[in-house]
Amino acid sequence: MYQLVIAEKPSVAQSIAKVLGAYKRNDGYLEGGGYLVSWCVGHLVGLAQPDAYDERLKKWRREDLPLVPENWKWEVAPDKENQFEILKFLMSREDVSELVCATDAGREGELIFRLVYHQADCKKPFKRLWISSMEDTAIREGFENLKDSSEYDNLYAAALCRSKADWLVGINVTRLFTTLYNERLTVGRVQTPTLAMLTERDGQIKNFVKEKYYNVHLTGGGLEAAKEKIFDEKEADAVFEACNGSEAKVISVTSGEKTVSPPKLYDLTTLQRESNRYYGYTAQKTLDYTQSLYEKKLVTYPRTDSQFLTEDMEETAAKMAASVCEVFGYTMKSAPDVKRVINNAKVSDHHAIIPTVEITKQDLSSLTNGERDILQLIAQRLLCATAGKQLFLETEIIVECGGYEFTAKGKVVLEQGFKEYEDSFRSRLKSADKKKPEDAVLPDVKEGQVLSPVKASKSEHFTSPPKSYTEDTLLSAMETAGNESFDEDTEKKGLGTPATRASMIEKLVRSGYAERKGKQLIPTEAGKNLAAVLPEDIKSPKLTAEWENTLMRMERGEVSPEAFLSDITEMVDKLVDKYDTLPDSERQRFSKAKAQKEQVGVCPRCGSPVYEGQKNFYCSNRECKFCIWKESKWLTGMKKKINKKSAESLLKTGKVRMSGLYSAKTGKNFDATLVMEDTGQYVNYHLEFDNSGKGKRQKKS
Repeated sequence: MYQLVIAEKPSVAQSIAKVLGAYKRNDGYLEGGGYLVSWCVGHLVGLAQPDAYDERLKKWRREDLPLVPENWKWEVAPDKENQFEILKFLMSREDVSELVCATDAGREGELIFRLVYHQADCKKPFKRLWISSMEDTAIREGFENLKDSSEYDNLYAAALCRSKADWLVGINVTRLFTTLYNERLTVGRVQTPTLAMLTERDGQIKNFVKEKYYNVHLTGGGLEAAKEKIFDEKEADAVFEACNGSEAKVISVTSGEKTVSPPKLYDLTTLQRESNRYYGYTAQKTLDYTQSLYEKKLVTYPRTDSQFLTEDMEETAAKMAASVCEVFGYTMKSAPDVKRVINNAKVSDHHAIIPTVEITKQDLSSLTNGERDILQLIAQRLLCATAGKQLFLETEIIVECGGYEFTAKGKVVLEQGFKEYEDSFRSRLKSADKKKPEDAVLPDVKEGQVLSPVKASKSEHFTSPPKSYTEDTLLSAMETAGNESFDEDTEKKGLGTPATRASMIEKLVRSGYAERKGKQLIPTEAGKNLAAVLPEDIKSPKLTAEWENTLMRMERGEVSPEAFLSDITEMVDKLVDKYDTLPDSERQRFSKAKAQKEQVGVCPRCGSPVYEGQKNFYCSNRECKFCIWKESKWLTGMKKKINKKSAESLLKTGKVRMSGLYSAKTGKNFDATLVMEDTGQYVNYHLEFDNSGKGKRQKKS
């Protein structure tokens, strides 16, 4: 008899199969050692679309809302039917006595397996593999200690409710506002409050009124002190006049030792934030790289919200710190203080992300640049988190001159502690070409000492507006959104979960509601318009945070799924009742916004205006399919893409001069003219060169 092991991805299944001795390859699964090992390829089964309940629901009509299924239907993803049939066949085999759920050990992993299990109408018993590392030893130990499936029934219930809640809000609110405004709008339970945060910040920046202020500086006896943020210029002038050329008296000198504690280990959100700060990687890219490292057995499970380890990992963590020094060339000054990162009470499903012993066994040069960057980030964090505190002496000197007080501050580092590892890591970064500013070292002055004469100077400054969100700061805001509305003992989960926040940001960008400008995330006009028309309930981070907290309680069996879904359904009902009709002027909001878009050029096929989209420059006439894609495989191979200026030229003259095109064949850059040829169905290009007038072979965009 066989045990059927079902993993989430083929790569994970292969790692498990190797440990279990299942080496024989078959169509969609591996076999051996008494095991059949197969995989799901992500979400094979999902909630059915409304037309699965009634064919007429293919058409979006306000009068059909709200849509609340009495009996939920599920369907297999069309592009994954083959793998589902393989799993269904394996489940039905008479020689399969039991299953092992080996999908990712979290809420979504549980949902992926159980939906396939139920869709295949399987009744056979199954157990749960719950591991935090893909190392061979972890897999082996996991199979020696398989969990009873019933231990994760509440986790499945929470995952199922999350999926149904997203369907109820997404389907109903999206259809409601799309039909009201006659414009395809996308609304989501987590996506929309995140958009609201972006638009609120954008408004704060645009409405910010800068204020001028002045600092007056005093220099004498080797000391520089300042009186800062004087908003009245006359007052600043009076301070300057009273002090310039006068004598100043030191009225106090206070010094004290202070410490900076080491950072905690990484959970997924803090890793994503620092990855964005150091490397500029998006949250999704960071998750992808970390997931790949996990599947290569180099780091522990990434989708964690814990920054601590459990007591049984103390010895492992100490050995890993030594291994990190060996592999990445750090010098360990003292034994790692592992106890600082041990806290059983703060580890729920998974502990913090740390490297595994595999870093000493594998050839890390085979990793991609992104994987290597993330691995180094995780490695240095283990060293920092288990190192000593930074100790420094901080001094504050206050001097009096002309009846005004001036302050000077300085510090001297006594012990670097964890900062030594942090500075070593920063020095390795390509971006570390700027010298870190030196700490101010103050002269040795005594209380009562007179400085004479002193020189005064006045500098002019302006208050700064709030900064646009980056993925770093947005992830931080999502993590704590709505927290101010909860009691101190409430589990604060903010918007989404560590595993889903990255996908929410990507969805906003894909939907055209937000765009990236360097590291900044900016709402588009479409995004701002959508946020303006949606009700506060849907935009409120408080409501979504409440739902996340409720789902966490459901995982512990403290809340029933029925009560949770009843609240969601009630909210949807009220929204549909409230938003019945709109004035004609308001119904035209989005079409007016489109009309105000800046025209890039004229369509060569039909003469309609061409506008810039997220990924292309498109004809505004829906019947006409003309568009110029910003990126194409051919142009990407030459390290170029079509920007707005290039598109304007192509639309006006049919060609654009391009410099710095890259030739993979020669490894050199060259200049040429890109010529557009519209076939009526496709947009093709070829290159023309000044010396011959001949172009390269024609390529399709």
